[in-house]
Amino acid sequence: MPLKREIEISIKILKSGGTLIYPTDTVWGLGCDATDRKAVSKIFTIKQREESKSLIVLVDSFAMLQRYVPAIQNAILEILKTVTKPTTVIYNNPMGLSQNVISSDNTVAIRIVKDGFCQELIKQFDRPIVSTSANISGRPTPKSFKEIDTSLLDAVDYVVNLPQNKPTKTPSTILKIGSNGQLEVIRD
Repeated sequence: MPLKREIEISIKILKSGGTLIYPTDTVWGLGCDATDRKAVSKIFTIKQREESKSLIVLVDSFAMLQRYVPAIQNAILEILKTVTKPTTVIYNNPMGLSQNVISSDNTVAIRIVKDGFCQELIKQFDRPIVSTSANISGRPTPKSFKEIDTSLLDAVDYVVNLPQNKPTKTPSTILKIGSNGQLEVIRD
């Protein structure tokens, strides 16, 4: 199916509060509208994950990031301008997102995607989307589409129909500015 048609179908699903399995710039993801509390709750149920665990949110640009994070440290801006590997940053005091994507310490992990499909989907949807690996909580992250548990494929509202034979990449690097102002690497 052409990319344009997959984006149209995915947006329709997201706007209706539905869930997707879709390719990201790292691994196949399980996602929904990151501003829709009920949709986010569905992700936790499908993944069999406690809502106290955090999820990653994807945005398409710095401009969209700034709509959800009021203050972005200069150190983070400089890193994001130069990184080549997908990099997720944990930000303080997010706004406009569903409360159940925000951690109890009032932080959220957000990545600006570079993947063409994801970037265009989010741009046209004009809202951030949840991205968590397409696996049952506690089980290994699938290295390819064919390793995704069929129970997940059956549980979501739509599985994006894009090439499924390419191997996935490694999960993103995760960074956070610590309480002392120093940059901490949470996952490399």
